[in-house]
Amino acid sequence: MMANPEDWTTESAWAGTRPPVGEAAALPAEAYADDSFYRLEQDRVFGTSWVCVGTADEVAPGGRALVRTVGHRSVVVLRNEVGELRCFANSCRHRGTELLETDCDVGTAIRCPYHRWTYDRDGQLVTTPRFEELEVDGFNPADYSLHDIRIEQFGCLLFATLDVEAPPVDEWFGDLGDRLAGYRLEDWCTIDSTVIDIQANWKLITENFQEYYHLAWVHPSLAKVSRVADHYRYQGPGMYCGQTTTPVTSDDRDDWTVMPAAERLNESDAVSGRFLALFPNVTFSLLPNHLFVI
Repeated sequence: MMANPEDWTTESAWAGTRPPVGEAAALPAEAYADDSFYRLEQDRVFGTSWVCVGTADEVAPGGRALVRTVGHRSVVVLRNEVGELRCFANSCRHRGTELLETDCDVGTAIRCPYHRWTYDRDGQLVTTPRFEELEVDGFNPADYSLHDIRIEQFGCLLFATLDVEAPPVDEWFGDLGDRLAGYRLEDWCTIDSTVIDIQANWKLITENFQEYYHLAWVHPSLAKVSRVADHYRYQGPGMYCGQTTTPVTSDDRDDWTVMPAAERLNESDAVSGRFLALFPNVTFSLLPNHLFVI
């Protein structure tokens, strides 16, 4: 076990993971259970990466706001009056009070529950009760807008980052945007969603998703549809990795096959399943006619 959390930031701590896949070791056990590693990870991974915060159709122009956590920071995601994506630190500029507790409809403005400072959906401060009658000298509301957080759309997903120097999200995922262009995911919408609380470290979830070694024993029915022999690596120069199944077949539970496929897919996309992990916090299963996102 590392005596000092900063020891995790040295190259020697990761030496075992650097060789080619056939020779590399797994992460040390502390990476999944050590509290100091977790805190460091929030800063060095989730505090610098493009983190998925929702789907594009979740934030309607009418004032729907999402409350999400990126690294150690709570953020608010919404659209302004003309439909542009905006993301702000979930903190009032007056006393730092949390503005919103959970997803909600804010209408035309965000109001602080403490002193009712009010911001429009571009984050501009528009109301400061009683400041006019108290004649606060030198106070300019324009100096107290909400702190902007970078947000961008990739396909049908929304990503935010706390890192002002991070490359654009299209560069973050390298060639993946081009590889998935035929699906036109930016036009897809959410049909159903549910919340599942998984009692496991996030890395275990994505590692399990990225390998199909376990399919024949753990998911025998799935192995009939997504046969191990039909799996191939699906990876390129970007912050993603995964596998593809070509062709995807059906079994007794073939209800998904009656849905129409996306229009104008190329020959490969029309018969394949793409199973991808987008670093750090998204996994998805993309088939010709639907997408399942975790």
